Amino acid sequence: MKQKLLFPAMILGLSFPAAVLAHPHVFVDTGFALEFNEDNQLVQIKVTWQYDEFYSLLITEDLFLDNDGDGKLTPDEAQRLVGFDTNWDEGFNGDLEIRVDGKLLALSGPQNPTTDLQDGRIVSTHVRQLEVPVPMQEGPFSIKAFDPSFYTAYEIILPVTLSENLQGLCLLERIEPDIVGGLAIMQAQLLRLDANADLEENDIPLMGGEFATEILVTCPTS
Repeated sequence: MKQKLLFPAMILGLSFPAAVLAHPHVFVDTGFALEFNEDNQLVQIKVTWQYDEFYSLLITEDLFLDNDGDGKLTPDEAQRLVGFDTNWDEGFNGDLEIRVDGKLLALSGPQNPTTDLQDGRIVSTHVRQLEVPVPMQEGPFSIKAFDPSFYTAYEIILPVTLSENLQGLCLLERIEPDIVGGLAIMQAQLLRLDANADLEENDIPLMGGEFATEILVTCPTS
């Protein structure tokens, strides 16, 4: 689907008429559990999403859950909620990218989904298998969670863990995005367009990835 995104003149220093505020509408706290096999190959990643309270309320109301408003689900309600966020359209990447040496790793669709409601916030998990296991020596592994259109904002503030056999052996780094630099790139690209230009037709990429936190996992090479 083609995207037509306009950004506020106040942020970009532009004067586009009828500029629409581009900002996230859903906020998701995110965590990862990286699973390595006995040969120290990365084989899967477990993703945890904790949705903001407002979005959680919208979902539970839409599905007629938690009618007593206590922020908890009955076993039947919990079962009805499982998988609400893993019925993906074909080609959707789950807002997750894992790269090695700049190359994108192929992942399965979501498996083994779980869902719960904790203190009024929906918490879900799912597993993504790597189509081809990758030895830890081929890292570092670059992990980003982002929505290219920036409708959903993912913040990696939940735990990021490794298999027990690699505890203490690998270095986990959190690399924050260059917001100022990303905005400068966006401004330079948009200055070439008129207010109603179609971004895809003008080869202007969506910028969600430029504002995403990166987790870098570096393991011993020998």
